[in-house]
Amino acid sequence: MLVEGVGARLAVDIGGTFTDLALEHEGGRWTAKVLTTPAAPEEGVLEGVRVVLGRAGLGPGDVVLVIHGTTLATNAIIERKGAETGLITTEGFRDVLALGNESRYDQYDLNIELPQPLVPRRWRVTVPERLDNEGHVLLPLDEDAVRQQAAFLRGEGVEALAIGFLHSFVNPAHERRAAEIVREVWPEVPVSLSSDVSPEMREWERFSTTVANAYVQPRMASYLHRLEDGLRAAGLACPLFMMLSGGGLTTLETAARFPIRLVESGPAGGAIFSAHVARQRGWGQVLSFDMGGTTAKVCLIDAYAPQAARVFEVARVGRFKKGSGLPLRIPVIEMVEIGAGGGSLAHLDALGRIAVGPESAGADPGPACYGRGGTQPAVTDANLALGRYDPEGFAGGALKLDVESARGALARGVGDQLGLAPEMAALGVVEMVDENMANAARVHAIESGKGYEGRAMIAFGGGGPVHGYRVAEKIGVERLLVPSGAGVGSAIGFLRAPVAYEVVRSLYQRFGTFDVAAVNALLSGMSAEASRVVAEGAFGTATEEGRLAFMRYVGQGHEIAVALPARALVDADVAAVRAAYDAEYARVYDRPVPGSDVEILSFAVTVATVVEEVEPVAEAAAMPAPAAVRVQAVRDTATGEVGDWAVYDRAAMSAGCSVAGPCIVAEAETSTLVGPGWRARVDGLGYLELTRAATLSA
Repeated sequence: MLVEGVGARLAVDIGGTFTDLALEHEGGRWTAKVLTTPAAPEEGVLEGVRVVLGRAGLGPGDVVLVIHGTTLATNAIIERKGAETGLITTEGFRDVLALGNESRYDQYDLNIELPQPLVPRRWRVTVPERLDNEGHVLLPLDEDAVRQQAAFLRGEGVEALAIGFLHSFVNPAHERRAAEIVREVWPEVPVSLSSDVSPEMREWERFSTTVANAYVQPRMASYLHRLEDGLRAAGLACPLFMMLSGGGLTTLETAARFPIRLVESGPAGGAIFSAHVARQRGWGQVLSFDMGGTTAKVCLIDAYAPQAARVFEVARVGRFKKGSGLPLRIPVIEMVEIGAGGGSLAHLDALGRIAVGPESAGADPGPACYGRGGTQPAVTDANLALGRYDPEGFAGGALKLDVESARGALARGVGDQLGLAPEMAALGVVEMVDENMANAARVHAIESGKGYEGRAMIAFGGGGPVHGYRVAEKIGVERLLVPSGAGVGSAIGFLRAPVAYEVVRSLYQRFGTFDVAAVNALLSGMSAEASRVVAEGAFGTATEEGRLAFMRYVGQGHEIAVALPARALVDADVAAVRAAYDAEYARVYDRPVPGSDVEILSFAVTVATVVEEVEPVAEAAAMPAPAAVRVQAVRDTATGEVGDWAVYDRAAMSAGCSVAGPCIVAEAETSTLVGPGWRARVDGLGYLELTRAATLSA
């Protein structure tokens, strides 16, 4: 987002290993990368703020806006380190969280392991009450039962509470009254209502999302307020905004109330960064490849917009297997995320094969080469042993790497058991992690019904430019772009995100009996709610509104999103929207279903500040390349051969110059590997564009 007037804008992205910062002021940009402090994440943020302000020569009072994203909510769920959470639900529905929708993500696995609910059965309690599917009261809420169950959970030491009743997405009265009673007898407990967190049909997803919100709320609220206090104490009195999983920004208060919407906030910033870069280059179809210290994220971007989804799974039990995680019904940028980062640990599996991740060395102790007590081999150790990193210049020279510690860890953890030298063990580790990332990208494309032919890859994060060319070779991509500031790409993406908020509500309708007045009343209220949230951070910036309806043919199980006019509907719109649904259904499934009525289950309204238009950059004239700063012995992972690779300083490469691979283009936050058969050219924006020789000769 842009703020009119003079002032610096600061973005902070907390990852599992590094905390990245990007600061923009009067056309200039400064970045920093510091180690994350897991025990108290705000300490790493404050250290990074000090570093980046020092590099920019600015004071805390010069910052007019701070934007923050973090994976803390995701990590709390994955690591099961959230609050002790209880659930009060409708009598007879105690086991919805455990039963799910009774589907199996692997039909033929007799020993299938299903994700365990965040709330143990003892703390899933019920009360008599019942609404029908239209919100009419069939059985009044038993208020005494609510008091008794609240007292029971309080006595059990529960720290957070979720309330989810059947059909409350239509009528939230029972949930709200239950919350009032709980606050009377248990005022200190944070309460999450399903009618607020996820007011949509399908009780498993709704209850799961609400429970997850309650599970992370105490930890996230405490952290956010500690961070705000720390920034204020450091002299930053400016507004603090949070990145949402769906790609927008929101206020600290909203984020603290609905922290579940932050689960993918860091990766979402990376996808927005890629979309912005794609627009700058005029590339309509790209693959966003973000590899950090703990995870790698892959996202497809078409027409300059990342893929969006309404359901997200976290903490999958089965790798790459849909249905094996806990469902969260929230607006999210759709991507695949795997435990393949610089800190991912290598080991031998039960069959003696090299495996990498999902466990990570993180920031504490970190990979063995960090010299902070780590003993197991990580991907960073393997890259160092292969000669890909300068041990004196890693992270801009702020972190010296120990080559012998890396070699020793690789020998102990992998090489000795396979009879391999540390360098060959490192080759196996890097090739395995590259294949894992390539496989994740293939699966994501297949699940999305898309391919990689004609796509370019945008690589960023600390590890993306290092591994990008090899992953591109494996999936058949022949053009790769490494933007400036790639090492902190997600943080830069925060600065490009609009202030936005989405409201979703359920209202059952059929086109045969469509109630225009009721739908308009619903949409008007949703628009007002979203506008209020956005107005808190828009600073008077113009906004735009988008409306969607989720509909399906009567009797089907899944919906398709269809755009609605961003205004009050009139009777003539009903036929047009029905025709739009038939056309969209035919696009997805090849043909419509004539003669069948269509039902609408829910509506979504998004209000967002208008995104700044970007003109594609002009090509830069050819310029001579600078001299290499040194030569480095590197082992190529494709052939296993060692060769001398020239190392170039990216800061010395002007627009229009090009260098042939194999070589390394080094900068403070990352290094770009240009493999054999590739050529790197600096475009008019200062971005590195890598192209395979086959493409150059075509």
